[in-house]
Amino acid sequence: MWISRYLQDAVRQDLEQKMVFLSGPRQVGKTTLAKTFLKKAADRYYNWDNRDDRRQILAARWPAEKALLVFDELHKYNKWKGWIKGEYDRHGDRLRFLITGSARLDIYRKGGDSLQGRYHAHRLHGFSVGEMERPGLLPAPLQALDFPETASPDLLMNLLRFGPFPEPFLAQNPRTLRRWQRERMDRFFREDVRDLESVRDLASLERMADLLVERVGSLLSLQSLREDLEVSHRAVSHWLEILERLYYCFRITPYSGRLTRSLKKASKSYLWDWSGITGEGARFENLIAGHLLKLKHALEDQEGYRIGLHYLRDVDKREVDFLVSAEGKPWFALECKISDRTASPALRYFGDRLQIPWLYQITLKGKEDVLDGPVRVLPAAKFLAALP
Repeated sequence: MWISRYLQDAVRQDLEQKMVFLSGPRQVGKTTLAKTFLKKAADRYYNWDNRDDRRQILAARWPAEKALLVFDELHKYNKWKGWIKGEYDRHGDRLRFLITGSARLDIYRKGGDSLQGRYHAHRLHGFSVGEMERPGLLPAPLQALDFPETASPDLLMNLLRFGPFPEPFLAQNPRTLRRWQRERMDRFFREDVRDLESVRDLASLERMADLLVERVGSLLSLQSLREDLEVSHRAVSHWLEILERLYYCFRITPYSGRLTRSLKKASKSYLWDWSGITGEGARFENLIAGHLLKLKHALEDQEGYRIGLHYLRDVDKREVDFLVSAEGKPWFALECKISDRTASPALRYFGDRLQIPWLYQITLKGKEDVLDGPVRVLPAAKFLAALP
C-alpha cells in the first residue's frame, strides 16, 4: 500500500535546482519515497550496501542522457562528500542526484570537501495526523493555526498505539509491531551503529537506549545516566550524540529568552518511535513532541525559516511542555494533558511573561473546544490536524 508522502512535491521541485539529501530514521520510508522519482529508463537506483551497486558507484559509469541517480546509504562510504561533490560538479548540468540515508546527512562529519550551496536537505518523518487527514498543509510561522471543524480521534489513537513508522502503522497488528520493533533495533545496533560509529561498549550503548525510553519527557540528567551505566560523562555525551545523529532520539532545550529565572541547560529527550513507551502520559507527550519536530523540520527544510522547539520551566518549577518559536519570537505554547480541561496556571503565567500569541492545552480524551481565559483547550486530534 503506497501513500503519497508529504515531502514528495518539495523534493521534486528541489531536484530541479540542486542535489537533494533525504535523511531520516531507519524504515521511515526514504527508499520508497526516493524510488517514486525514478520515471525514465535511464534513471538509476544504487544502494551502497549492495556489492554490485557499490562497484558501479565507484566506477562512476553513468547514463549518457539526462537522468536521476538515487544513492541509498551513500554516507557509509567514508569519502562520500568529496566523491559526490566531484560527480555533481562534473555532471550536474545533465544528471540529478538524490542521496538518502539513516544518518544526518546535513551535518555528518565523516566526509571530505564542503558541499555548501550544492544541495537541499530534507528530513523525512513518519506519519502524522495532519499528513493523513490534510495532506499538503504547512502553517505560516507566527500566524494562527488553521484547525478543522472536527477531527476523528481514531487516527490519533492508532498513531499512539502503533507509532508513526509505515510498516507497523499500516498493519495495525500488535504481533507485527512487536516483531518490527525487535528487528528494527537489532539492525539499528548491529548495522547502523557498527557501520558509522566507533563504539567499543555496544552493550552499554544499548542499555542507555533502554534507559532513555524510561526517561521520556523528564529532565535528562547525564550524571544519572553515567551512574546507572558506570561509565564516564564523556562516554554518555558521545553515545547520546550518536543516538541523535542516527535518529533514535532527539532533545529539546529550555527556552530562556526574556526569562531571568529560567532553567539554562537541562534538556528533555524524546524518541522518533514512541510505540515502545509503556506509560500512556509519556507516550502521548512523545507523540506531540514528534509532531512538533516534524513541523519544525518541514518549515526549516522547505521554507528556510528558523524554528525553535523548547519547553518552559523556571526555578520555581512552573513548567509548560512545549514552546514553538519562529525567527526568534515565541509563536505558540502547548500543554499536554490526558483529560484535564482546566487550563494550566503555568501556561497562563508564561503566556503573559513572554507575550506568547497563542496558548493551547490539548487533551487526549477530551472532546470540547473551549476558551479558558487566554488558553484554548481542545482535543489533541483537532490540534494535530493543523500540523503537517
